[in-house]
Amino acid sequence: MIVFGKQIFIYILEKYPKLIKNIYLAKEIDKKLFSKIGRLNQKIIKLDFKKAQAMSRGGNHQGFLLEIEPYEFSSFDTLKEQNFLLVLQGITDVGNIGAIVRSAYSLGVDGIIISGVKNIKIDAVARSSSGALFDMPIAMMQNELDTINELKQVGFTVYGADKSGVDIRSTNINLKKALFMGSEGEGLSNKLLKKMDKLLSIKMEREFESLNVSVATAILCDRMR
Repeated sequence: MIVFGKQIFIYILEKYPKLIKNIYLAKEIDKKLFSKIGRLNQKIIKLDFKKAQAMSRGGNHQGFLLEIEPYEFSSFDTLKEQNFLLVLQGITDVGNIGAIVRSAYSLGVDGIIISGVKNIKIDAVARSSSGALFDMPIAMMQNELDTINELKQVGFTVYGADKSGVDIRSTNINLKKALFMGSEGEGLSNKLLKKMDKLLSIKMEREFESLNVSVATAILCDRMR
């Protein structure tokens, strides 16, 4: 898997050096960073601009690229042993997913379940999460109803985000909890809303249609801590 950009390059270099297979540079770097790279005892492969652009598929690589081991998803059974899970239902925008992963990790979520999507560009999520992807256990589940039923069977209270829900500020949240967030355009389907134990909302001080799904997720996760 190829990741690029200075921020994620340094993050992996410092926290997950064992993931690194190859190091690519398309620019001169300062001595301090070069020294950090040198301690890995790996060959640095120099690239010209054209080759770097090809490897990053036209993305903003900033001259820093890594080839790393493929990302390994966690098992759903492992996540069921935790207390605070986040379920992303039908969310496909990798920018939103990456921002959610970063916020969720910072706010104490134990694991994320990506549901209702067949494939995800995990390298793009790694980049948009600024590397938090590698800190956060993530599982993939295809059937959202199976996800809900299995979580309830092991004692989770399932909460759904919906504008018809009760104000999160006035709600007591159970210790073992799973928050379901729907796609930005569709939200959670009526079929799923009926399966929730409780619906939650963020009451606005001013009239506005909705918040971005990554912003709404961060607010709800913070208030559910």
